[in-house]
Amino acid sequence: MELILKQDVEGLGFKNDVVTVKNGYGRNFLIPSGQAVLATTSAKKVRAENLKQRAFKEKKIIEDAQKVAENIKDLELKITAKVGSGDKLFGSVNNIDVAAALDKAGQSIEKKFITVTGGNVKRLGKYNAQIRLHRDVNVELPFEIIAEKA
Repeated sequence: MELILKQDVEGLGFKNDVVTVKNGYGRNFLIPSGQAVLATTSAKKVRAENLKQRAFKEKKIIEDAQKVAENIKDLELKITAKVGSGDKLFGSVNNIDVAAALDKAGQSIEKKFITVTGGNVKRLGKYNAQIRLHRDVNVELPFEIIAEKA
């Protein structure tokens, strides 16, 4: 079944992409939840017109995202966490903590666009996070977890 996505769907595609999915997934989940529409010929024509109009706006959005990416690359992010014996953390550090640290550094980015490499981090050290600012602009953010002073 061919569908046109109305919004970004994790693991499937981005808004206005034409995707092929199994009939049940499309008919029972994507279409009823408003995430996609059937890819009929008229819907494809509307999509093409929308993409043509949006291409102009998209260029400015990409330039802005690249400026933000340059600012993020220059950051040296240090996240403090409570530490137990050795270098083990009480709890863990994840995308929410990275988003909060970025917010303190002056870069407000939603947590859903941040992916910490390896999932939740449970030890002190240096790690990386992938930040998706736009479908074409991804930036790698190195950060360090340091012990909280008592």
